[in-house]
Amino acid sequence: MINMVTGKDSINAYIGDKGLKIAGMTHLSGKEALEIAVNGGLFIDLRESIESDYKKFDVPEVVYLPAEELAARLSEIPRDRPVIMADSVGLRSKEAVKFLVLQGWNNVANLNGGILDWEHDGMPIKVDDSKKLSGSCTCRLRPSGK
Repeated sequence: MINMVTGKDSINAYIGDKGLKIAGMTHLSGKEALEIAVNGGLFIDLRESIESDYKKFDVPEVVYLPAEELAARLSEIPRDRPVIMADSVGLRSKEAVKFLVLQGWNNVANLNGGILDWEHDGMPIKVDDSKKLSGSCTCRLRPSGK
């Protein structure tokens, strides 16, 4: 398969034939991403801490790297193992995969639907109720009970 962003062959030995391939990018279901994660894959959670502190992916290894820090922290992203980019709903992670492919990574995939679909599909999460947010709108979110 030819990557539409780089024009190069995007067949990925790390991700293999898993996922849905669209325009040279691999989009993984929660089940596929979990299988890769338990077999040595790395999750990179692009959510801000206010978004990720309450519910986290319960996989063997997660790096918390807010999306706006991605370009400055490229050295933390391995090139020799599968990397699954994740966020709340799969939008920032899709853009992050595009960016990494342009930077020469060929071992990255997007978690389709982010943690929202991950949880909906019954995939493992860690919940810290002390970090739950409440508020009538996004501008008024605060720790629950405060």
